[in-house]
Amino acid sequence: MFDGDAGVEEALATLERERAKIGKLSELWREGRTTVRAKDQSLSMTFDGRGEVVDLVFNESKYRLLAPAQLANVVVETLQRGKAECMAKMSEVMGAGSASGIDYGEVASGKVDPQQVLESLIGPMLGSVGLERRDGGRS
Repeated sequence: MFDGDAGVEEALATLERERAKIGKLSELWREGRTTVRAKDQSLSMTFDGRGEVVDLVFNESKYRLLAPAQLANVVVETLQRGKAECMAKMSEVMGAGSASGIDYGEVASGKVDPQQVLESLIGPMLGSVGLERRDGGRS
């Protein structure tokens, strides 16, 4: 057994753990739904597993009593709470920290380059066998 075997095994184990987390996250994105009601009950919003609004329902009597600026504030506040709840669910699925350093909140929002995700998962394995990562560094 050469020195790189232990590093490869460790990297593969990390990759498998992250793969399982990503599988759970994918399921949440496909099937997850979160419904949030405004504090004054004037409306409710339903979000998909990625935190995108998929339904908006107004309470017929309540929202009509609100001034336009007040209604706008209720919509924004409810949207923010719903997004926060969705991100909390994603964080719960992914756990407190990722051994790979991947920020799954950033992945969910589309702010992470897929190449960076791949490098963080397989970079340690490549470095352990003496191969350079695509970005030129070593793990």
